[in-house]
Amino acid sequence: MKRTIMLLAAALAFGAVVLAQGSLSITGAGATFPYPMYSKWFDEYHKKFPNVEINYQSIGSGGGIKQVTEGTVDFGASDGPMNDDQLKAYQDKHGFGILHFPTVLGADVPTYNIPGVSAELNFTPDALAGIFLGKITKWNDPAITGPNPGVSLPANDIVVVHRSDGSGTTYIWTDYLSKVSEEWKNKVGKGTSVNWPVGLGGKGNEGVAGLVKQTPNSFGYVELIYAIQNHMPYGKVKNSSGAFIKADLASVTAAAAGAAKEMPADFRVSITNAPGKTAYPISSFTWLLIPSKISDTGKREALKTFLKWMMTSGQNDTEALSYAKLPKEVVAKEQKAINEIQ
Repeated sequence: MKRTIMLLAAALAFGAVVLAQGSLSITGAGATFPYPMYSKWFDEYHKKFPNVEINYQSIGSGGGIKQVTEGTVDFGASDGPMNDDQLKAYQDKHGFGILHFPTVLGADVPTYNIPGVSAELNFTPDALAGIFLGKITKWNDPAITGPNPGVSLPANDIVVVHRSDGSGTTYIWTDYLSKVSEEWKNKVGKGTSVNWPVGLGGKGNEGVAGLVKQTPNSFGYVELIYAIQNHMPYGKVKNSSGAFIKADLASVTAAAAGAAKEMPADFRVSITNAPGKTAYPISSFTWLLIPSKISDTGKREALKTFLKWMMTSGQNDTEALSYAKLPKEVVAKEQKAINEIQ
């Protein structure tokens, strides 16, 4: 009840600011991973405050970090937290910092297009790393057939598909591969963009999904919602406990359970390869990147009010779009962090 009253009071105060200023346009750019969720939220928020329009470009996390650092947008969005060098670059340019606000949880899934094969395949960490390193090149390689007894896989070449743009979805995928494969960690590493050993590039989750759908014998990674929306098959992944787990709301939430209680003050945390028998291993938070100082009073209050709404009522929209809700412990910490926006 107290939280509801506080949210209402904030909304009323913000409403007065907007009425005084007239229409307000806020721009953001970044991650494609949460784009379906953000589209829904920004539309619902506009219905609550018709004078406020939040325009968001789904250009990839790398682009979001670049644009918010350059100051060409009011906020950014990324599936991989900004690293120390990026935070320093922002601080040096603007004279103040940038804040990370987790919004939802999602997952990367391995998706494939193998003519004549409709089975839900199992993938080990070694198989995933081997495919993307270019060491496993055939669908009937024992690393793939072994975990999939009874499935007839062809001797065809695997066509690897990856992101061509700077991408938080890639950050999550490569962060996971770096944890489970020393060879991947040493040769390629993690990042929103990496030097891929093999494969075709597609722009955005949409581009990778499109390439996989139209290319026989292809294999790629996309955000869970894109696989679901495009009716694409996606496999189970062997987690740190040795169980093959399918990405869904329960398994993504399980991956976040441990991290929620130990969430650092700046909210930059990785939950790939999380412990737990039911945890899906390629799960992640995704973040909005909000400047700690916003001189425009209307935009500042609009973003603060949006964040408060997103963490409470907005979370009720997440599961319908196959994203997992923020853990309550994280929400409580974020509500305090909003006060750091001046």
